[in-house]
Amino acid sequence: MAFDAVVFDLDNTLCRQDGDVGAAYRQAFEQVGTEPFGETADLWSALDGSPDPNDRIGYLGAGFARVAAQYDRRDVDPIALASALLDGIDTSAVAFLPGAERVLETARSHGPVAILTNGPRRRQRAKIRALDLEDAVDAIVYAGDLPRRKPHVDPFEIVLEELGVRAGRSVYVGDSLEYDVAGAHNAGLQAAWLRPDGEDAGRYRPEYELDSLTELHDVLTTE
Repeated sequence: MAFDAVVFDLDNTLCRQDGDVGAAYRQAFEQVGTEPFGETADLWSALDGSPDPNDRIGYLGAGFARVAAQYDRRDVDPIALASALLDGIDTSAVAFLPGAERVLETARSHGPVAILTNGPRRRQRAKIRALDLEDAVDAIVYAGDLPRRKPHVDPFEIVLEELGVRAGRSVYVGDSLEYDVAGAHNAGLQAAWLRPDGEDAGRYRPEYELDSLTELHDVLTTE
């Protein structure tokens, strides 16, 4: 399929966190001065729905509160733990998802390529640099620094303007139904959804459902 441009989400689409999150979890308790409880797996299981890019601390804090209740720990401040956890994660410790480098190369051979992430530059640029993506794409939009983030149309319109392409002939690739698929459709782009394990699209209707980025390579190279 020929597109005027391919635009990618960053986290859990092109890359994943590759640092020792378990160490950051333990250090969060040390930082707030309280006895640790649970493990990172407990926290991930307690998180409800997709992360809220406008309130990452509140999103993680709600998870910490649920884990604290499981361990009968009423003495902790879940928001303080969430803030300490985020501070302790090395944002530059990232790795490409399988197939990401190949599909980026394929997309570049067909037209302009961009990254649109809901994170702010101060957090996301370390990942971009660690992956050597600054010179590998034609535009990067940090929606976290804009008045409105995905799924609002503004960040999509900005990236399309920077690339000089039309929405209807472009595709956005991301792993979130609520932010990536909905946002792309709001702005008139086609959507390629990188499906998390076992998740169903439900009421969303992405044009492409991918179990891996390798499948996007096949989409881009099919006439």
